[in-house]
Amino acid sequence: MRPTAIFPLLCTLVALILSLLCIFAGSKRGYIEQGDILTLNVSMLGRVTLNTSKTSSSLLNSIGNSIEGDVNELIGDVARKFNIHDFYSAHLLDYCEGYYTPSAFANATVEPHKNVTQCSKRTALFHFDPSSVIQKELKPGITLDDLHWPSAIKNVVRAVEIASKVMFVLYCIGVAATGLALLGAFLGVLSGGRLAALSNNMLAFVSEVFSCLLDVRSWQE
Repeated sequence: MRPTAIFPLLCTLVALILSLLCIFAGSKRGYIEQGDILTLNVSMLGRVTLNTSKTSSSLLNSIGNSIEGDVNELIGDVARKFNIHDFYSAHLLDYCEGYYTPSAFANATVEPHKNVTQCSKRTALFHFDPSSVIQKELKPGITLDDLHWPSAIKNVVRAVEIASKVMFVLYCIGVAATGLALLGAFLGVLSGGRLAALSNNMLAFVSEVFSCLLDVRSWQE
């Protein structure tokens, strides 16, 4: 048994746990929600839809005519009347949605906080399509065109799709390499020898390479 190999074993174990946490971040309500790839804030859609002079939707006209007063205080009410949420957060395996509390707008005394209401099912190589998600949640008779949905979002969604899939593949390779490195480190503690140390160092190097690639990809995003 080699006591000096225990420290590398513990470091490899910590690296494996952190990698798994990154993969499963946001996989359920309140679970590392800050680890999202992208958060789409649609709470401001209400500000645009209050101007219903150019829409043919009778529901939009009725909502616009019934809401008066301070616009900033009523934006959340408008969005909820459409059955849409304030934000949608994309993760590696799923997406989550919810509302900002106590309000979507910050002021001198209030700072908005995310209140996640639900998350989708976990899926490998997950692709977040906000246009499809929001259209399904809208009340009948309302379309994304009525909400003046920006067409530029399609390009952003495509870029996020590519980035998320690349990140997922790199994470899986990194986790696999780290798992093998952990096994090699465990064997090194028990048996020792130069061959075990060399194989363990090679696996650790592979794991480090993919971790660096992930850091570079995240920095570019």
